Amino acid sequence: MHCPKCGADNDQVVDSRATHGGDTIRRRRKCLACGYRYTTYERLERHLPRVVKRDGRTEAFDREKLVRGLSIACQKRPIPGNAIDRLIDDVMDEVEMSGAAEVPSSKIGSLVMERLRALDPVAYVRFASVYSAFDELSQFIDLIRTITPAPLPKRRTRR
Repeated sequence: MHCPKCGADNDQVVDSRATHGGDTIRRRRKCLACGYRYTTYERLERHLPRVVKRDGRTEAFDREKLVRGLSIACQKRPIPGNAIDRLIDDVMDEVEMSGAAEVPSSKIGSLVMERLRALDPVAYVRFASVYSAFDELSQFIDLIRTITPAPLPKRRTRR
């Protein structure tokens, strides 16, 4: 590792610990040249299939794209940060275990929505509205009807 402050490549690991359920190792390092302390993360390198977009293009699977999309959908919702990481890890595991060389983006979106629906219905509707590219209000209403219980009988008001 090169020190982010002085650029030297001589450092010492001060502390190591597993994070994100053991999928990542966090290391505290100390540069032996200047004494600067910094943190690095090690994550298992995965071999994920290529993603086939709606228009037929293919691109590498990008975890950060999922992180950004879910962060927007879950903004100001009472969802712990590690729940989003677990959701993404679950989707990546399922995609990787499929063994396919390519996976349609629609499959990834479906896997995310399936898990997000159980996690938070509002975030689910937000994500689905962007992912499904809704054009009309009726599409929102139809989606909301699929996740809400039957309407309650109307209460009589006093006069």
